[in-house]
Amino acid sequence: MIRNIALCLGLLTLLTACGLRPLYGGAQSPARDMLAAVEVGGIPGRSGYLMRGALEQRLGAAGNAAPRYRLEVTLDDRIEGFGVRADNAVTRERRTLRARFQLVTIDRGTVLLDATAGGDAGIDVVSSEYATIAAEDSALERLTEQVADQIVARVALYATRRPPPAAADPSAELP
Repeated sequence: MIRNIALCLGLLTLLTACGLRPLYGGAQSPARDMLAAVEVGGIPGRSGYLMRGALEQRLGAAGNAAPRYRLEVTLDDRIEGFGVRADNAVTRERRTLRARFQLVTIDRGTVLLDATAGGDAGIDVVSSEYATIAAEDSALERLTEQVADQIVARVALYATRRPPPAAADPSAELP
């Protein structure tokens, strides 16, 4: 019994020494500070409206600071049929949402991060057109949430890996 407790304590000690730290943790987190200072640019279309709302919700959770960065997002939203019956009717669709995003400094327009994120969802095509459209819309909403999570995670990871800006250095925002 005592041996098991000692073993558990030893393993906990090793776990705390592994170097893992919370991405958004602490009062002075580089990720939280950067996310709070990001504004989202306009994104056209229905998928853009949903994406902008999802991003603003996630970025707003980090706090509100004066915007120093702008997140520019370009979306590619596609629906492709791939299951075909003998009468050439589509039985299955795949909705794909891809986003190319750039994190840009507002004052200089310097691109700090240029990356992509994406996801896809399968949709059953049923005899009711209304049900199929509802399934396509639902898939878009889920994909928007997933891609927004990926984008915010990438920006937060960038914030933790970049060198801390020097107080007197005007070029501190450059990578």
